[in-house]
Amino acid sequence: MADLKIVVAGASGRMGAACIKAVVATKGLTLHAAFDRPGASAIGMDAGLLAGLPPLEVMVGDDAAAALDGADAVIDFTAPAATVALAALTAKNGLVHVIGTTGCAEADEAALHKAAKAGARIVKSGNMSLGVNLLASLVEKAAAALGSDFDIEIVEMHHNKKVDAPSGTALLLGEAAAKGRQIDLETQSVRARDGHTGPREEGTIGFATLRGGSVVGEHAVIFAGPSERIELTHKAEDRGLFANGAVKAVLWAQHQPPGYYTMADVLGLN
Repeated sequence: MADLKIVVAGASGRMGAACIKAVVATKGLTLHAAFDRPGASAIGMDAGLLAGLPPLEVMVGDDAAAALDGADAVIDFTAPAATVALAALTAKNGLVHVIGTTGCAEADEAALHKAAKAGARIVKSGNMSLGVNLLASLVEKAAAALGSDFDIEIVEMHHNKKVDAPSGTALLLGEAAAKGRQIDLETQSVRARDGHTGPREEGTIGFATLRGGSVVGEHAVIFAGPSERIELTHKAEDRGLFANGAVKAVLWAQHQPPGYYTMADVLGLN
């Protein structure tokens, strides 16, 4: 059986390099192309050298459509607008599109679901790691089991270059908690506190965002009840774990019909 031909979007980013390494290290996959936004410093560089590997004779380009020509799948950790534009192309070509992009608005999500209906096999998650998705499952169960007298707070910390907040992972965990409590996260979340805020409103889910240094990603979901506290945490130590999860999603999605999936589907947690 021929190797699956993989394209890496956002090749010059931290996750782009990690994904190139993961593709090269995975039996049954081959790096078909890599691309980035026009004007990026990596354009014209060998993708292998960019990722700290020996030369792969795959040069980073700036034309997404050309990169996808003849490909089977694309791994995409970029930005919402770029991801939505790319989804239109993956739908047209019937490709697997694994998305780790965070910060997507409601309209972006609607466009991705539309692309899935039009022929793309989309796997999207706020976090591609096995550990985080298992954590989300535990959070949902804990939220359902514990009464409303247990307040839920989500604390996350990332490196100082991260541009969106709360993180996609924090929101994923928030959605899990909201599902367990059978409430709507959008209307029941508290994203910031400053000044005289008054007592905490019962039933809400709070978020605290920390940024600094080179932290890959740390998340804690705190259930604070009367006289006791339960904390569920995850600490990412290497971006390679997200890239490895994305590769796992590619291998799983190749056997699925067009549609919109999550890592919970990939891991059999749904």
